[in-house]
Amino acid sequence: MPELPEVETIARGLRDLVIGRTVRRARVGLRKMTVAPAGVNFSRALAGEAITGVGRRGKYIVMQLTSGRSLVTSLRMTGRLVFQRTARSPHPYTHVRIDFEDDSRLCFADSRQFGRMRLVEPGEPWAEALGIEPLSEHFTPQRFIGMLSGRRVPVKVFLLDQRRIAGIGNIYACEALWEAGIRPTTQAKALTKPAIRRLHTALVDVLNRAIEMRGTSVDDYVDADGLRGGFQNELSVYGRHGKACVRCGRPLVRTVLAQRGTWWCTRCQHK
Repeated sequence: MPELPEVETIARGLRDLVIGRTVRRARVGLRKMTVAPAGVNFSRALAGEAITGVGRRGKYIVMQLTSGRSLVTSLRMTGRLVFQRTARSPHPYTHVRIDFEDDSRLCFADSRQFGRMRLVEPGEPWAEALGIEPLSEHFTPQRFIGMLSGRRVPVKVFLLDQRRIAGIGNIYACEALWEAGIRPTTQAKALTKPAIRRLHTALVDVLNRAIEMRGTSVDDYVDADGLRGGFQNELSVYGRHGKACVRCGRPLVRTVLAQRGTWWCTRCQHK
């Protein structure tokens, strides 16, 4: 599932591709993949709208429209937003197609059909349940210490809770915990302040490095141009069960936490 670096990469790419373009029509091939306010027809509402901005909130891509509405896309596990500059066969597994007036188009494709594209009214609090952005100025070490205080859940599980921190998924939680030398099963409340500061630094570092390399392509992820990311070549623990830890040489192990695979080093991650 695309996480913060992948979604940020897609959003940045789309800014250069779709801002200023006007929708001629939107074609929906699978209705369950689109959501609109009550009484609003998704396709008809998009016709004539121009895209004025593209951003990200957590793992959601947000496109602002001239009407004040927003088009919010959740890629879920296998979703893709791929821009096509000229009219040709749509991207495979395209279920929503947004055709622009200049004959370019944006394809929302998803082989497993879990993704959703939602039309949001101005002022609608669709993101109120999402937690803090980990790359924002508000995510300080001191605030992170307060967030973890008293929490009995394993720290890895805490990092995946989108109500606490928005955008971190399995890949970057595993990588940051390894970088900080913290055992994924450690209860959040048991972490010392120095350990939490190390984890804060590791989270910010890992996310920024992944963005610089345009995300991690271990499964289906591609950017808005259909290109793969590069951070999969830099992974230290994620998906490397049985391989040598690049720091100490011990074979990495895999544990299941909250039904998610977790890769880590029993020697390096001892706190």
